Amino acid sequence: MLALQISSMKLFMNQLLATDAFDLFLLQEAVITTANTYTIDGRMNRDFFSKEELENGSCPYEFQPWSEIRGLCFHLIKGKHTPLFFKFILQLNPQKAAALLKDHADADFSAIKSLVLSIRYDGSKAILTTATAQHTFVLSREADLIWDKALCAYLASREIPFEIL
Repeated sequence: MLALQISSMKLFMNQLLATDAFDLFLLQEAVITTANTYTIDGRMNRDFFSKEELENGSCPYEFQPWSEIRGLCFHLIKGKHTPLFFKFILQLNPQKAAALLKDHADADFSAIKSLVLSIRYDGSKAILTTATAQHTFVLSREADLIWDKALCAYLASREIPFEIL
């Protein structure tokens, strides 16, 4: 697990809400507090889709892709006032996570359920925290270290400045 503090909120918010920088994630949960508090459960409601849509892959993931809900979150946050609080729990797209871990094939990552990124803004600063969700207890922290290193490299490649806490 790694905690990072974002150094440039304006740049980060632009990357998060107005570009495709985080579109390789799925949204597990969002909580946005402005004049009201909005809570979004990112879990896909399969009952909403027709049988044909499900068979055609309209709902391939357990959670909503960030790219499909980012605009709604942007709409809830934008305005004259800075949000009082927000929290986004994101999960790296399962194919991307599998590819990242596969590059380190010397270890068994079958117990890894997902690679998680928590983004928490408290009204003045944003803290990003990594985590690895697992199906069962695992002694090895190798997947955590791989995910931490990959996220830092990704943020640097997108020129998002951060400080490791």
